[in-house]
Amino acid sequence: MYGKEFYENKFNKTIGRLETVKNDYFRLRYHISQKIGWLNDPNGLCQFDGEYHIYFQYDPFDASGKNIIWGHITTADFINYTYEQPFIFADSNLDKDGAYSGSAVIKDNKINFFYTGNVKYNGAYDYIYKGREHNTIKIVSDNGYNFDEKELLLSNKDYPNNMSCHVRDPKIYEENGLYYMFLGARSNDNNGLVLVYKSSDLSTFTYHMQITTSYDFGYMWECPDYFDINGKKYLLVCPQGLKSEEFNYQNVYQSGYFPIEIDLESKKYNLGTFAELDYGFDFYAPQTFEDKKGRRILIGWMGMPDASYSNPTIENYWQHCLTIPREIKARDNKILQSPIEELKALRKDNVDIIKYHSYEENIFEFISYNLEKEFEIYLRKDVKLIYNNDILHLYIYESGYGRNDRKVIIESMNNLRIFSDSSSIEIFVNDGEYVLSSRIYAKEKYFSSSIKGNLYKLKSINWN
Repeated sequence: MYGKEFYENKFNKTIGRLETVKNDYFRLRYHISQKIGWLNDPNGLCQFDGEYHIYFQYDPFDASGKNIIWGHITTADFINYTYEQPFIFADSNLDKDGAYSGSAVIKDNKINFFYTGNVKYNGAYDYIYKGREHNTIKIVSDNGYNFDEKELLLSNKDYPNNMSCHVRDPKIYEENGLYYMFLGARSNDNNGLVLVYKSSDLSTFTYHMQITTSYDFGYMWECPDYFDINGKKYLLVCPQGLKSEEFNYQNVYQSGYFPIEIDLESKKYNLGTFAELDYGFDFYAPQTFEDKKGRRILIGWMGMPDASYSNPTIENYWQHCLTIPREIKARDNKILQSPIEELKALRKDNVDIIKYHSYEENIFEFISYNLEKEFEIYLRKDVKLIYNNDILHLYIYESGYGRNDRKVIIESMNNLRIFSDSSSIEIFVNDGEYVLSSRIYAKEKYFSSSIKGNLYKLKSINWN
């Protein structure tokens, strides 16, 4: 078990490593990242009493991510951030092998958190079909910083008999006074699906239905999310086991969404065509929430589990980050992702880009509406973005550490917006209808473009 006392005693011994992390050339300037160690899925995203709370899967002591708890960061404006103490520790018999992913819902001026407690039995188990408890746990907080006790809501016996030991990542949706819990799952027949449970009080949940495809679509659906935009419903999932195609499903695992017509009460639904949220190398486990302004904000993990490529920062005691926060909207049943408005406050010098000139810049925002049928942009000397024959190619060479080529069919290019940080790029095409997010590790600063546009040098976010 991994409790608060263990964390505090051990963290004091890592102080010397914190300077190494801070001084790493590839340390990000305006992305959310951990102080040290490993980070993956964003968890429990919410806004409460004027503060945005960003929790995440976290291992402060191993950059490979072996002992998972919930890290915690707060911000009021997405410019000034505070590292808080870890929030959930793996310190009970319900979650002794990891406090896995989950979400938050606010009710009666309290934050209700739901997450998966991982327990592995000792022995020769595969931990897929046998040897694992996957507990759905609830905690309640008055302030987002502490809580009283952990309440077991669902255990192995509460899931359908044909489920494997992989049921996790609860997300809550409220409708007509009822609360529906969406859980990612893998059946014993290796079919990915979402289990839906129902409650009237956020404490007693009963099995309600499942959502899946009538065709083979992966063996596991992780990190479900369900919401509506302008009356249209969307189901986000991360399918594992999809066969790679030339222009689709190019990562080892995918992240995307189904438009869905559904009547939760009658348990009837119709899934639309699955669409990927991001075509880059590093995007997984996105989670959304609605803030007080009515915006639905998405934050994803800028990483990829079980990928063949690597990150050199692990040598300096840290690995991974989160994407920039994105506001999501919908158009013609397609989700659009746009960097949140607050990020404009990071802009400083504006450079009017001259075609084919080179610039020593690597931390910037580039915007162009002067798109041509063919163009070429260098984001580093060995990172190229090329558009021709209705195909957008992203080529990464040595600085990709195993990342190479990604491509997307885009028949008409209307606008382009690129965010480049010290070791990342996020490319938004056509108001965010297409997005490519990737980590890159090149020490030279270099930008060149065959199209005109505006380049804004960007300031760093502030950390307390």
